[in-house]
Amino acid sequence: MNQKGLPITLGTEKVSKLLMQYSLPAIIAMTASSLYNITDSIFIGHGVGALAISGLAITFPLMNLAAAFGSLVGAGAATLMSVRLGQKDYSTANNILGNVFVLNLILGSAYAIIVLLFLDPILVFFGASAETLPYAHDYMFVILIGNVVTHMYMGLNALLRSIGSPQKAMYATLLTVVINLVLNPFFIFVLGWGIKGSALATIISQVAMLIWQIKLFSNKESFIHLQKGIFKLKRKIVVDSLSIGLSPFFMNAASCVIVILINQALIKQGGDLAVGAYGIVNRVVFLFVMIVMGLNQGMQPIAGYNYGAGNYERVNRVLKLTIIMAVFVMTSGFLIGEFIPHAVASVFTKDQTLIGLASNGLRIVVLFFPIVGFQMVTTNFFQSIGMAGKSIFLSLTRQLLFLLPFLLIFPSIWGINGVWYSMPVADLLSTLVAGYMLIVQYRKFKINSSVSL
Repeated sequence: MNQKGLPITLGTEKVSKLLMQYSLPAIIAMTASSLYNITDSIFIGHGVGALAISGLAITFPLMNLAAAFGSLVGAGAATLMSVRLGQKDYSTANNILGNVFVLNLILGSAYAIIVLLFLDPILVFFGASAETLPYAHDYMFVILIGNVVTHMYMGLNALLRSIGSPQKAMYATLLTVVINLVLNPFFIFVLGWGIKGSALATIISQVAMLIWQIKLFSNKESFIHLQKGIFKLKRKIVVDSLSIGLSPFFMNAASCVIVILINQALIKQGGDLAVGAYGIVNRVVFLFVMIVMGLNQGMQPIAGYNYGAGNYERVNRVLKLTIIMAVFVMTSGFLIGEFIPHAVASVFTKDQTLIGLASNGLRIVVLFFPIVGFQMVTTNFFQSIGMAGKSIFLSLTRQLLFLLPFLLIFPSIWGINGVWYSMPVADLLSTLVAGYMLIVQYRKFKINSSVSL
């Protein structure tokens, strides 16, 4: 087999250089993707209206659930791919590529069909009112029609990073964003298609990049490429991929439940515009979260490869570097959220009531941001080295063990601020749990490889 592009440097190159090499493209891609979501909301807010932002926020649980099924396949397969490459098991690596195609086709189609059949009742349950339901329905209908494309696009991008092509994964995301930024205002302001036009721009851009990704994986000179015999589902690959992918799946699925509770609590305490305020806060917060996710994506192939090869010292080193960088990123988000929240909210809308609600929420939500980066990296670290159980536990700790009960209790005490306060308090407690679990794991590494902290 021609092993052109084989990422052997993952086990030999300087760790700090590798982390920058792999994370920088992912950071650029994730930041660009987040900026698209922000500009998407800005176009909708100014081109359709404040209630359209609320309608968009109502769709967040469905978007999170779709992402959950996408990450179940993509994130799990990417980690498995890195580990198998570290073990020099190239035959299984190629089969992983084929299985990703089939699994995304099955899960993506099934999700879209089921949700489309019950779309309006689901949106009403999520908190849509008579005023926001039309916006939420129009946006989500188009997104669901293209759901299979979205799953395929995300899954192949994850594999591109795992096989040593983070730059190509970055290009795919950047080009998707560029196409979106061109089509979005054209569909909304010129053609007058409203929120439907925004969703259509998203799907068209992903179709274009999926075609390019398939072309990349069709290159027979690459050591991992599309070929006959790899599309038959292999029980071990399916089970291992889905087992590892359960962590991000449960995290996104839990996010779905949490967003539903947040929307319902905000509607009760402040009405439709309060939900729109959460939509704005969510977009801003996720800009920094996505940057850390980019760091995690850069760490994943390095940690996975070296863990598979038994190089625990390099595993520990990349973890430490990633944590330091993540803390810096989230501290930046904390400073922006605390000192200029009104200016940030004003970018999305001219509605002063919505601006006031969003700026107050943003200031509260980012209270413990400086330590959130540590918690995110630790959770992803366990996933990267195949310890799915620990990663799943940490993923669910913040969402279900802490945030869910807080959302049920705090609003009855502090009203709308109780909804906002539940988030940073959950951040604090879940970070303490993550810190304890990481210390325990480090001690095991020290015993296994005599690596000092």
